[in-house]
Amino acid sequence: MTRSTSRRAAAGSLVLALGLTAACSDGQGTTTGKASAAPVNGKISITYLQKQGDQEYFIGEAAGAKAKAAELGVDLKVVNLGSDANRTVSEVQAAVARKTNGVIIVVPDPAVGPQVVRTVRDAGITLLTSDDQVCATGPDPAACAKADLVPRIGFSGAQMGAEVGRRAAEEYTRAGWSAADTRVLSAWKQDVTVCGDRVKAAKEAFDAAVPGVRTIDVATDNTPTGAQDKVAATVTANAGVKHWVVWGCNDENVHGGVTALRNAGLGADDVIGIGLGAYLACKEWGSGKPTGMKAALFINGKEVGALAVQTLYDKLKNGKDLPAELFARATMVDAATWQGAGVTCG
Repeated sequence: MTRSTSRRAAAGSLVLALGLTAACSDGQGTTTGKASAAPVNGKISITYLQKQGDQEYFIGEAAGAKAKAAELGVDLKVVNLGSDANRTVSEVQAAVARKTNGVIIVVPDPAVGPQVVRTVRDAGITLLTSDDQVCATGPDPAACAKADLVPRIGFSGAQMGAEVGRRAAEEYTRAGWSAADTRVLSAWKQDVTVCGDRVKAAKEAFDAAVPGVRTIDVATDNTPTGAQDKVAATVTANAGVKHWVVWGCNDENVHGGVTALRNAGLGADDVIGIGLGAYLACKEWGSGKPTGMKAALFINGKEVGALAVQTLYDKLKNGKDLPAELFARATMVDAATWQGAGVTCG
């Protein structure tokens, strides 16, 4: 979650990650158990379980999944888990009871990963994750052996974060700010592995280009209001800072941070927000008002949803091995380019 200019021109295209393995065919990183069952005959059923299904990105993901399922003749059920880990377990059990052929999941909490994997595996159902990683053997994907990570469709956190950090550095240099009176706000939900990958890569890329700017890490719940509240407190505690750079795990964190800074009296020229998603950033740009949201990395949920359904279908119908990871590409957009890039601004 680095690209050249020509890669950016290929926004929305899909690329198979280097080093994909075929050893993850049972959804838990091994080739043991019931995962080697024969391809499904007849109509295929898939259950797509999403966290935060009312978030713009996941709405797009569900739409892409439904469109691909209709094209393939797949019976697809999409379930919004919200942020409820307990519901995650019950909905997985319900999918097993319906005798679904495959499950795609975006977990609200990675701690339920082992239970999800065990429940699905014991039923002989194929499991694929999208967006966030899930570990079959423990609650923390960051501490998980690669062989125990469930196959995943999504984005490369490291590549996305690097693009955010580089764009932030470009905007910082263009603004002519100094490290002495500038701070970076890095906001994310700190138990989500892909979020950590993104902000770490952003900091590394930014520091490589413009070293010396202090970064303040802000723990949030990955929502706009949660980020706004936490950033507001951070700004109050650092009243002497004149300029702020804001990045985070997603558009929600950056939008919340930019809003908090605006409410604290900071002008748009004193804030550099680089979003990740673009679905909230575009609302700022569409208003025509000055904003601290200078750019955002556009990630297309529709493509991830469609790719996840296609990948699981290929496994269930044709016995094609699941890749360890399959990545969609993203492109940087701003107020002048977001409409042409196809950003959906809900």
